[in-house]
Amino acid sequence: MSVYSLPLRTAVLTATLSFSALFAAPALAFSDDEARRAILELRGQIKQLTEQNQQARIQLADQMEAIRHEMATMRGQMETLNWQQELEKRSSQAQSGGTASTQASDPQEQAVYDAAMGLFRSGKYKEAASSLASFIQTYPESALVPEARFYRGSSMYASKDFKGSIQGLQGMVKSSPDDPRAPDALLVIAASQIELNDLAGAKATLQRIVKDYPQASAAETAKSRLKLLQ
Repeated sequence: MSVYSLPLRTAVLTATLSFSALFAAPALAFSDDEARRAILELRGQIKQLTEQNQQARIQLADQMEAIRHEMATMRGQMETLNWQQELEKRSSQAQSGGTASTQASDPQEQAVYDAAMGLFRSGKYKEAASSLASFIQTYPESALVPEARFYRGSSMYASKDFKGSIQGLQGMVKSSPDDPRAPDALLVIAASQIELNDLAGAKATLQRIVKDYPQASAAETAKSRLKLLQ
């Protein structure tokens, strides 16, 4: 073996290793770039999933709110149907004389009132409301005024003048809180409030019936309707 063979082999080996290292270095750098790119892509995916999750929660909340609104509307419709049935019952009672607890001393006064009630009994609620309003204006001191105001408010409710019904019946209850029809007037007010989507007002009105008129039959009706509005 030549004395130059060992150093030569060492030089060749060193050169080979250096050459290999030259190509290995970029490979290592490329792997780091790929890792960074993967991390950035993962972060982007996580951000996208988070945003999608937030959007899904918002959509679910909107759907739940829509369902609650629909249920409240259905409860309101049930309340309306219940009151309409009671209104028809009252109309039948008025027709048979079952609610005529007061009579006017003046025959002409009684005749005017009976004519207005005839419109109510025949389902001509707009005309009845107008005639009853005229009666109240003509005979403001009549003993029939509280009753006339009740049926006027009921007629306005039946003809879908809910704001007018509330205003008229609130005046009737305020001026005649001890009248037997006062709790029934509050029931009509609550029904009108439900029609106007004033559920908080309807609850307060029904609670007032239970509190102020606990012995009236309207109190039991108010309790059942409060359960529907929970």
